[in-house]
Amino acid sequence: MPQSDFDPSGILETYYDRVDADDVDGLLSLFAEDVTYERPGRDAIEGIDALREFYERDRPLEDGSHEVDRVLVDGRRAAVRGRFSGRLDGDPVSFGFADHHEFDDEGLIANRWTYTDRDAV
Repeated sequence: MPQSDFDPSGILETYYDRVDADDVDGLLSLFAEDVTYERPGRDAIEGIDALREFYERDRPLEDGSHEVDRVLVDGRRAAVRGRFSGRLDGDPVSFGFADHHEFDDEGLIANRWTYTDRDAV
């Protein structure tokens, strides 16, 4: 992807919109085939097939929305701070999150880390 077309903030805005819309195919199009997604206390999700399984079957959050407060970009890395409101295992929740992303040379998310104000999600 030419550097002039690379817009990490726009890519991440699209990502959160697609997560909130439950558009799994759309959000997966933003990730590299060999993506790694890490969350504290959980096994790493490795590869696009495992990420699809997570979003289609294993994600404990549902019926929610992300409110992004800020995005900080440093080259091919971006950090996001915001709040999620929705349901966790059927119960209403609202909590802060910090996500970190690394993009590959094609502008796809290659590595992702999530930290929340809760013990686990």
